[in-house]
Amino acid sequence: MDKSAGQNRAVAHLYPPLDPYDQRMLDVGDGHRIYVEQCGNPDGIPVVVLHGGPGGGCSPAMRRYFDPSAYRIILFDQRGCGRSRPHASVTENTTWHLIRDIERIRNLFDIKRWVVFGGSWGATLALLYAQSHPDRASYLILRGVFLMTQRELNWFYGGGAGQFFPEQWGKFIELVPADEQHDLIAAYHRRLFSGDLTQETRFARAWAGWENALAAMSNDGASGESPADYARAFARLENHYFTHAGFLEEDNLILKNRELIEHIPATIVQGRYDMICPPLSASKLANGWEKADLRIVKSAGHALSEPGITAELVACTRRLRDRPNLLEN
Repeated sequence: MDKSAGQNRAVAHLYPPLDPYDQRMLDVGDGHRIYVEQCGNPDGIPVVVLHGGPGGGCSPAMRRYFDPSAYRIILFDQRGCGRSRPHASVTENTTWHLIRDIERIRNLFDIKRWVVFGGSWGATLALLYAQSHPDRASYLILRGVFLMTQRELNWFYGGGAGQFFPEQWGKFIELVPADEQHDLIAAYHRRLFSGDLTQETRFARAWAGWENALAAMSNDGASGESPADYARAFARLENHYFTHAGFLEEDNLILKNRELIEHIPATIVQGRYDMICPPLSASKLANGWEKADLRIVKSAGHALSEPGITAELVACTRRLRDRPNLLEN
């Protein structure tokens, strides 16, 4: 199946495009202003959408996973990316800053509890937010689970995924001298934060290209060149967070603290052939969590836009719309 055919199949599951009824830049302190928008029904089921990366930014397509007559859909660009400013900034930009920003948005809109929807890094952030504020999430919808562990970083930046895509892996590592290839996150960090804009952009595009090539099965290792501004924010923020192990106090923190959120119902949607975030993490997360429903999607990779993943996510938001009792925990 070619890439365009897959995208068309995915779009067929989505609700029609819609525009926000509210858009604003929110001053969250520390010199940061973040872009926030609301769509759909102001009196509907509140849902906050957490984008991936870190540094990916939100997109108009993310609005379309929810029935706009039933949901109050809240999207925002996390610090340093998308329409948030300053662009590509890692100053005062940690997981815990982002969790405080989410709470600031919830309080701003006077929402008591909301559905939390996130994929990849967005799933990481959703889980950590729920563990920090276990009375604020009414339901978790997670896709392509990433637990921010060293095991996962080793898989993607230590050669595991590269065994399946050796050509793309070769392009990713060849920019780095051989004596630095044992730690590619550190090697790229030196260049992404060199102060030389040309060098930073070159390495940012390589960093983004490696991930984008493996995101969807229909890509089959192909990746176009990302726009410079997008790639620079995406790569710098991802690398910054990964260099600091997500700013978590210890490895495997999310699983160690799972008991804090086991009262919250969740749907976990995971592609069987996800090369960026393999299914092991989703399986570990769901195992023993009685209120979690793990949905493994056949013939699907990592991307939100995978047809099977899109279908499962929309089906989940439809179930919540039709059975509001599922939100009572």
